[in-house]
Amino acid sequence: MRRLKAMLARQRVEPLRAWRAMRELLKNPDDTTQVFHIIEALKGDSLGAALRRLRRSERGRTLLREKPNIVERLNNREWLLSLPEGSIGRVYCDFVHGENLSADGLIASSETPSRYDIYRGLSEDEIWLADRLRDIHDLQHVMTGYGRDPVGELSLLSFMKTQTPNRGISFIVKIGQWKYLREVPQFDIRWLIKEGADIGRNAAWMVEIKWEEKLAQSLDAVRAELGFTAPLRYHRLRDQTPHLLATA
Repeated sequence: MRRLKAMLARQRVEPLRAWRAMRELLKNPDDTTQVFHIIEALKGDSLGAALRRLRRSERGRTLLREKPNIVERLNNREWLLSLPEGSIGRVYCDFVHGENLSADGLIASSETPSRYDIYRGLSEDEIWLADRLRDIHDLQHVMTGYGRDPVGELSLLSFMKTQTPNRGISFIVKIGQWKYLREVPQFDIRWLIKEGADIGRNAAWMVEIKWEEKLAQSLDAVRAELGFTAPLRYHRLRDQTPHLLATA
């Protein structure tokens, strides 16, 4: 009976909680804590599904045994700046500091009063994986080439939910799509969302990569190695109609 209750708890979704958080996010898109509330309310057993997938490969099992902490590398600005121009770590450093971001900032955004409840009942592997998914968010920006403008973030979320299915992220993408189609009807955001999904489908699963070993390598070379294609529609929008990036 206890096992059944635990299984049901993992699969439970809270649509009203998600909707309240979405309303707050629509009022203030910079309130990133609401993103974590939405994902937590709707994720169901998505974390368990990702963990089971990770355990099916040797590379994934190695990561779970070692449990590397990517934040230690990503927050070492001196080391990142020592890396070659064009390397993943150097481009990441330029990206996060140009946007006044940090890996610790992502952690702070996800630290809510209910965090103990969120992690209660999770295995050590699940806790590590949940943190890993959070900590590589800005690396996903770097690998895909998406910026932090609203269109870039929405396209990146489409990439993310394709790589690691999550109902909470899918919900945010659907609401973002609805908002754009309603407020900017001349601009069909669906093509950008599809492009993000296509890139996610064709690229290697980012969760399975030991990024600690990739940061010093050439960004272009690793993109080619792992099957990342450029978001050409997004780049055209950014170059030709930049005003749309700030809409919604």
